Amino acid sequence: MPSPKIAAFRSLHESGCFVIPNPWDRGSAICLEQLGFKALASTSAGFAWSNGLPDNGVTVDHVVGHLKVIADAVNVPVNADFEGGFAAEPEGVAANVARAAAAGIAGLSIEDSTGDARTPLYDFDVAVERIKAARAAIDASRTGVLLTARTEGFLVGRADIGETIRRLQAFAAAGADCLYAPAIKKKEDIVAVVKAVAPKPVNLLVAGPWITVAEAAELGVRRISVGAGLARAAWNGFAKAARELASQGTFAGITSADAPLDLNKMFRG
Repeated sequence: MPSPKIAAFRSLHESGCFVIPNPWDRGSAICLEQLGFKALASTSAGFAWSNGLPDNGVTVDHVVGHLKVIADAVNVPVNADFEGGFAAEPEGVAANVARAAAAGIAGLSIEDSTGDARTPLYDFDVAVERIKAARAAIDASRTGVLLTARTEGFLVGRADIGETIRRLQAFAAAGADCLYAPAIKKKEDIVAVVKAVAPKPVNLLVAGPWITVAEAAELGVRRISVGAGLARAAWNGFAKAARELASQGTFAGITSADAPLDLNKMFRG
């Protein structure tokens, strides 16, 4: 039987549209929960950067430990950015997904990106088998973890909406609960994806001010994530203040006109 967090996460996908922001460590997760978000999602890039590594530069051991830290820190469901499952072959994906499902998460995503610029996406049949393997691993775990399948074409220079839809439909048939094509932005493409995989929910990546939650909801989007957007904003703010100190010897960048967060109060619980 699914845990209360997993049941709540599945319920969020049944109607409406919700934002699932992406913390990169325990503190940012607690902050986002206290701001009222109903679910959170990890960010592979944000976590890697917090460890001084590039995106896709962490190991499955690092990520599974990180997921447990985030999931244990909050009372809301956590979805895992599980990259490509940290394996190429379906059997390896299945083994790693089983580890992630035991970390206390409510959902996870598997993408079809290879990480190889020459052949950036797994062949269609292999990509589908990888989703089938993830589905089987989750079913064997009896956790009820929600499986999101991602196709990365629009992120890796293969912006073909027809192939994107073909893959998402196949992933849905292979057992994915939620479908996701990062970097689609055209209204007609979003609507096409939503219709193509209905009634299964669609996640939309929004990393800038090109759409609102209300507008995405009108297009039929069920879930919105921001990827590494919040982590990038935090690093940019930090770097801007630090550059001022280094280049000008002034301190305006470490002050804010906004009411400061009471971080000690926040982390006392």
